[in-house]
Amino acid sequence: MLTIDQATYDAIVAHAKRDHPDEACGIVAGPEGSDRPERFVEMVNAAGSPTFYEFDSTDLLRLYREMDERDEEPVVIYHSHTATEAYPSRTDIGLAMEPNAHYVLVSTRLHGNNEGPVEFRSYRIVDGEVTEEEVTVVDALPARN
Repeated sequence: MLTIDQATYDAIVAHAKRDHPDEACGIVAGPEGSDRPERFVEMVNAAGSPTFYEFDSTDLLRLYREMDERDEEPVVIYHSHTATEAYPSRTDIGLAMEPNAHYVLVSTRLHGNNEGPVEFRSYRIVDGEVTEEEVTVVDALPARN
């Protein structure tokens, strides 16, 4: 199950709507081993495409170095689908290389960048196997122990 705070949820949805009709993408980092999505990092879709996303390799390398320095890992890896449901494509599944991450997909197909709800779903993708999981949105994450 993915537990995410309202502000981060809203930031992911706003990014997806803003970049529509192109796919949006980003990462929410958190302390290693914590499963806590704490630090929202909006990325640029280097592909600039409505059907595909690609992290800029320089930006991604910089982010991974920064996460290493902060003892963080990618807790959520998100992107949007602009014309299809929020379900991982074969390409998405093939690119999923973080077995501990929650892969969030946001579909903006119904309302684009206009007001209106989006489809927000989360998956675990391990060795090509996709498992949908429940998403719980809370006002704030509980205090760290």
